[in-house]
Amino acid sequence: MKIITISRQFGSGGRELGKRLADHLGWDYYDREIIDQLAAEHSLEPDYVKNVLANHGWHNLQLSYRNSFSHALYDPGIGTQLMIREREILQEIGALGNDCVIIGRDADVILEDRHPFRVFICADIEKRLERCMRHEKKRPEEEQLSERQVLRNIRRIDRNRARTREILTGRMNGDGSTFDLTVNTTGWEIKKLTGALADFALRWFEN
Repeated sequence: MKIITISRQFGSGGRELGKRLADHLGWDYYDREIIDQLAAEHSLEPDYVKNVLANHGWHNLQLSYRNSFSHALYDPGIGTQLMIREREILQEIGALGNDCVIIGRDADVILEDRHPFRVFICADIEKRLERCMRHEKKRPEEEQLSERQVLRNIRRIDRNRARTREILTGRMNGDGSTFDLTVNTTGWEIKKLTGALADFALRWFEN
C-alpha cells in the first residue's frame, strides 16, 4: 500500500495539488470525505464538524501526544469525540490497503507506522492571501471577508496547525525533518506541479 499525506499552510494550494495528484495517479483521495463521514455518524452538519475540529483540535491539549490522547478519552465533549473518531477513520483507511492521498488531518503522524510519503506544501504569505481572496470572491457578496479578515484567519489557522504539530511530534513546525518533501508553490501553477510530484513520489516508494 502506498500512502501520500499532504500537510500544508493555509492558502498554499495543498488541497488542490493533492486532489490533482490523486487523479493523476488514479489513487483514492480523502479530504472532505472524512468530515462528511464524521458528520453522518454523529448526525451533524459537515461545516459544524469542520469548525469543531479546526478550533478544538490537539492544540488545546497541553500534554504530550500520548498523554494528551489518553487524557482525551475521559473528556466527553463533542470535539474530543470527533477527534478520536477521526483518528479511527484514518486508521481504517490505512487498513483498507488501497493506494491513496490524504489531505491534512495529521495523517502523516497517525499513520506513521505505514510509512507514508509525507509532503508539506507552503507558499509566500502574499500568494496565500491572493489565493484565499480569489475564493472569497466566489462567495455571495454579503458573506465575503475583507483582506484583513482573511489574513487574520490565515495566521490563526497557521498557529493552530503549528501547535498541533508540536504536540504530535514534539518538534517545532519549521522542522522539515518530519517531512520527506517540502514544496513551495509560490510562482507555480498548481497543475504544473502535479506530474513532477507524482514522479518524485513514485521514485520515493521504489527505495
